[in-house]
Amino acid sequence: MKLYNVKPQTWVKIISNNKNPIASIPTQEGDIVFFDHLDGAYSYCRNGDGHIVHLGASTEVEPVE
Repeated sequence: MKLYNVKPQTWVKIISNNKNPIASIPTQEGDIVFFDHLDGAYSYCRNGDGHIVHLGASTEVEPVE
């Protein structure tokens, strides 16, 4: 599922890692992040350490319960 189809404020697992913008911490397939909201073509997320991560809105993810 594309990130733009996920309900905001959901934990997601990255299935297919698109390139993150330069200002973002790098991510890998299999990483779990908290998706807060979309901000244009990118998102505002936090990784398990609480660092801000910006995934592309079209990144393939799956919700985690």
